Amino acid sequence: MQRLGDVIPRPASVRPVTAASFTIIPGGTAVSAPPALEGVAAHLGLPLAPDGAITLALDDSLAAEAYRLEIAATGVTLAGGAPQGVFWGVQTLRQLGTVLPGGVIEDRPRYAFRGAMLDLARHFFTAAEIKAHVDLLVQFKINHLHLHLTDDQGWRLEIPGWPRLTEVSGGAGTGVDGAGPGFLTLAEYSDVVAYAAERFVTIVPEIDMPGHVNAVHVAYPELTADGQPVAPRTDAEVGYSSLVAGREETYAFVETVLKTVAAVTPGPYLHIGGDECLSTPPEDYRTFLDRVLPIPGRFGKSVIGWHEIATVDLPEDAIVQYWRIEPADDAVARAAASGRRVIVSPADRTYLDMKYDADTPLGLDWAGHLSVERAYDWDPAQRLPGVGEEAILGVEAPLWSETLRSVDDVRYLTLPRLPAVAEVAWSPQDGRDWQSFRERLAAFGPRWTAGGINFHRSPEIDWH
Repeated sequence: MQRLGDVIPRPASVRPVTAASFTIIPGGTAVSAPPALEGVAAHLGLPLAPDGAITLALDDSLAAEAYRLEIAATGVTLAGGAPQGVFWGVQTLRQLGTVLPGGVIEDRPRYAFRGAMLDLARHFFTAAEIKAHVDLLVQFKINHLHLHLTDDQGWRLEIPGWPRLTEVSGGAGTGVDGAGPGFLTLAEYSDVVAYAAERFVTIVPEIDMPGHVNAVHVAYPELTADGQPVAPRTDAEVGYSSLVAGREETYAFVETVLKTVAAVTPGPYLHIGGDECLSTPPEDYRTFLDRVLPIPGRFGKSVIGWHEIATVDLPEDAIVQYWRIEPADDAVARAAASGRRVIVSPADRTYLDMKYDADTPLGLDWAGHLSVERAYDWDPAQRLPGVGEEAILGVEAPLWSETLRSVDDVRYLTLPRLPAVAEVAWSPQDGRDWQSFRERLAAFGPRWTAGGINFHRSPEIDWH
């Protein structure tokens, strides 16, 4: 039998009662839940009954994502401040197995935004594959999935009125090395969004601009500076493409795209990229963002951008996502001081596409090697000068797909580092320690193996 606190992320408070335990009998133990929680109860895979030994409940004294789990010899009570809090408690129950150790867990997240990113532009993943990724993420209480939908190599979302975006730049031969073509129809995207929402995961769509737009120019040469066709790119270079800041056609295109994406995205965020615009003159960059940053707000969304956007005037609800290894200037700190929130994604701690070590067969190494311990042993509130706890919306772990060719590749680079970043984002800083984490993580090895999940058997972990 596991100890009560042997879950990931580590709960905020654990009070074991060693004399008590409760055994779930598959098909025999039932769950009692009010109508508002019947969908959550279904994730336990047990029958519903009015007098079930496992009781799910709402408790308005708790915050929305907080939960309290009480395990006694006679039954289990799980209460949350809202359905999502109960859902996170269900994930804890599932990790504990069928023989539940007695005691009380009281838990809540450190940060409201706990994210992962999947890059569909450099290598496309289908709606079914994205849903499977959502199922992996929620086990560790990740509640946002950022989809990088467009880049130089491919455009992965249908936009009515602009069919060549997906016909040409989502078709055969797109992606890095020409591998991984495809795109989501609006219906498929909406299906993914709904599937994620049922699991309390918010989809954050990214349409990268004004750079990373060669796929746009291949499909619509009239949006280039000279109106001439450009060649498709399937390499992994960055910084060479840009939308034209001085043309009204650019903003008509951008507004149509963002309006379309906003209409099928019920979540509160639209991500507009803004990174690595090396071929965009600084004045053009400012001109472009002055026009574009307010657009999501007109559609009821808050704009997110990579931290380069902090060099311009930002809407009041804009969110800055920091990704570099070290701050190049104090623009992010100034944005935080003016009340803007920050998502912390330093490449040397959260980029899941970095190699584990020199022998890793997949991934990149421009930010160094990212071991499991390195992904775990850091504090977001200490990472950026001038960006303290109160300024941080959350933490995100991006996975760029230049070297990915399959779902197995995604899982290999995601596991076991995603659980490390998830604990950074959920658990209290003073309640975390590497030795405890590596012991808890080791228990997942047999589960992943039994489930046929490809993961990196890091030598840092004594896998069971």
